[in-house]
Amino acid sequence: MFLSRTPEGSMPEEEKKEEVKEQEQQKKKVDIKALVKLVPPASALKQRTSKAREKRIRLRLKDVKPTQAKINPNLAEQLGITDKLEIAVSGKKFVFEAVKDSSVPENEVHVNEELMRENGISDNTIATVRAHRG
Repeated sequence: MFLSRTPEGSMPEEEKKEEVKEQEQQKKKVDIKALVKLVPPASALKQRTSKAREKRIRLRLKDVKPTQAKINPNLAEQLGITDKLEIAVSGKKFVFEAVKDSSVPENEVHVNEELMRENGISDNTIATVRAHRG
């Protein structure tokens, strides 16, 4: 192909079109760093607040019905306890009806004294409490 300059010294039409295309491509190029700032990190995509499923507490032996356990309402809400709770201690599991009582300290659960003594569990023993699932 033969390209010639026009008498005025300007470029032929094809060269002008190519130059315009190159300028447009340079305008289209976007700064990658600016784009990356727009993308949230993976941890932000799946914002999950981990809710405690269980907690280590102190078992206090009190005058409570054998089928019930008294628990602080704040602790019950944190663990998702509505009607029944499960206490695991010394390899044994007990299921009780949850009685919410604000006079119970938040790090304690009050249970029946006779029932616990029959099972070899003493006062102020550390146990795990969780919501009963099924």
